[in-house]
Amino acid sequence: MEHYFSAEPGVASQKREVRFTVFGEEYRCTTDAGVFGKSGLDEGSRLLIEHAAAWPAARVLDLGAGWGPVGVVVGHRHKAEVWAVESNARAAALCERNLERFGVEHRVVLGDGLSAIGDERFDLILLNPPIRAGKKVYYPWLGGSREHLLPGGSLWVVVRKDQGARSLRDELSRHFSRVDDVAMDKGYRLYRAS
Repeated sequence: MEHYFSAEPGVASQKREVRFTVFGEEYRCTTDAGVFGKSGLDEGSRLLIEHAAAWPAARVLDLGAGWGPVGVVVGHRHKAEVWAVESNARAAALCERNLERFGVEHRVVLGDGLSAIGDERFDLILLNPPIRAGKKVYYPWLGGSREHLLPGGSLWVVVRKDQGARSLRDELSRHFSRVDDVAMDKGYRLYRAS
């Protein structure tokens, strides 16, 4: 069965331009069939962007970047260097294109989570996890993120309340000394771990 986290989507390409507005600025990006959020900015990513982008950052990791809306907005706002990691080749190519469109200094890495970035460290690690891939895929990213944070850095994770928000928060608390409940909106919860 094929999912948005499949390495090579088998569904035919159907590129389209989507528009969304954040912080009063309109963004136009390209999406495609076979990637997460193909119809536009999802509510979880919007919540993540609206809160995490308020924190200054020079280096950002967009983990499970999809077509790149989180990295695009945060990188564009802060003139930050964005590393984007994505396992879906089609999504990674779209992410590259969208980051370039907005002049964001970036590196897109096709790979599986944190193992794809070596020893790189960041001010912010931003994650809207691939829930359908299962905890065995993305839970290691939660604890593993600690070693990829610069001093004072933080991991931001958004998740639907009905898709394991409480257990995800508990998992974050196993690895980080501080986990803040940053926001809750439209069934999503946003956590900041530091």
